[in-house]
Amino acid sequence: METAETTLLWPMLVYGAIVLSLVGFILGLSYVLGQRHRERATGEPYEGGIVSTGGARIRFSSQFYLVAMLFVIFDVEVVFILSWAIAFKELGWYGYAGVAVFILMLVVVLVYEWRNGALDFGPDGSKILAAYKRMMQKPAA
Repeated sequence: METAETTLLWPMLVYGAIVLSLVGFILGLSYVLGQRHRERATGEPYEGGIVSTGGARIRFSSQFYLVAMLFVIFDVEVVFILSWAIAFKELGWYGYAGVAVFILMLVVVLVYEWRNGALDFGPDGSKILAAYKRMMQKPAA
């Protein structure tokens, strides 16, 4: 008499054997058919076929990390709003109110970040115009 555990165990064992044999076959095939070459950049870490120049330790502006964090925050926002849109009928007005509060909070954060200059990527336009006017007012020598 078979138990429920043995009935469920043998398909898993067959599946595992198929997976392992397929992985072994693919690795063996890539070894047999693969190219063998020995260029200068092949043995280096993070080899991409291009000989590296310079050091990998360059400094990034803190603006880069701030923009990266903002991207992650607004990426999570998209996931939340999409999941709300999928379950719109089940959530009803409570879900709508929750998403409205969430979007309102994100708009407040976006305005706050904007006012603090987190989204400024270059010189301010008014500063450029002021410098241009100063340059034009200087008498030609």
